[in-house]
Amino acid sequence: MKKKVTSIILSAAMAASMLGVNAVPAMAEEPIKIGVSIWSSTDVLGSQCKLILDAAAEALGVEVQYVDQGHVSEKVTASVDQLCAAGCQGIVICNSADTEMTSAIATCNDKGVYLAQFFRIISEEANPDIYELAKASDYYVGAVHENEPENGEKLVNILLEKGCRNIGLIGWEQGDATWLGRWEGYQAGVDKWNEANPDDQAVLSEPQYAGTTSEGGAKAADALMSADPDLDALIPAGGGGEPLQGAISAVEKAGKTGEIAIVSTDFLPDLGERLENGSMAGESGGHYCDPLFAFMMVYNAIKGNYTEFGGKFNEILFPYLYVASPEDYADYEKYFVDQLPYTQDELKAMADLSFDELSEAAAKLSIEDAAERAGA
Repeated sequence: MKKKVTSIILSAAMAASMLGVNAVPAMAEEPIKIGVSIWSSTDVLGSQCKLILDAAAEALGVEVQYVDQGHVSEKVTASVDQLCAAGCQGIVICNSADTEMTSAIATCNDKGVYLAQFFRIISEEANPDIYELAKASDYYVGAVHENEPENGEKLVNILLEKGCRNIGLIGWEQGDATWLGRWEGYQAGVDKWNEANPDDQAVLSEPQYAGTTSEGGAKAADALMSADPDLDALIPAGGGGEPLQGAISAVEKAGKTGEIAIVSTDFLPDLGERLENGSMAGESGGHYCDPLFAFMMVYNAIKGNYTEFGGKFNEILFPYLYVASPEDYADYEKYFVDQLPYTQDELKAMADLSFDELSEAAAKLSIEDAAERAGA
């Protein structure tokens, strides 16, 4: 958003003209402020997102303001109003159901504030009217998201290959687009397995819902274990990491660590240890840089480097990393936990990339990519 010259600058220029002064003081570039509407900036995944966004903000001299909205619909939409009122020229947002984006886009159109989604994309198939609303907007910059059906299928295959056949499923919020994508993938993986192995069938339960809390994850796991004494695997689908921690605790309390294999999305800080002691069988994650690319999209929109959003829909597909052993996790820990995968200089350089180059940088991010840039 290009701000008009302030009245103070105009007054100074007029006064200079009246006094016959030819030189007008140069107008300083307006500081950039970007808002982050996020389910939580303090849970496992949210705190990792905050780390990389704060690093980018520091590298670029940008002010960042966070609003934690807890994935509560009215708080999600209210967060956009709040950040616009706080003077943000751009906003990145997650979680954001398609219906919530209707209000968010309308607010940003009205206020002249740029908006991008992270970890989410509006479904063109399920909500074509909302998709077209975003496409037509001059301020909806785009979406950064993952291939969730592929993610779900890869995770359930880890369990199937480890011999698990009775799999309990834990979702977080009914109707959430990311959850539905993962569920689609889990089911596809089980269906393909059953078609290829008619004498060795696998079963995927109907989901128990946990919300986004550890307590919810524990209750859902307890319900699934009670319903099926032969349960040999659990998939806490996501929700920021807290439901997974609750599910792990419930399995530990039941004395079934190692008997019930667990896979999930969103890396835990002690994942290496959990892979070693058997409380986790595998995980997808490492995607906390997803919002970084939404942030860069909005930053470039504010700077005027990315333009003409109306009539097109920009999206960046971001890759998951997968680990299924302590060895898999060791290099991830080295390049994504012990340090951020991008240096301050690399973050500055990223801000100068074209949209296509930014998309390529996102698609390239991997343990190998981070190691190579670190000089390993």
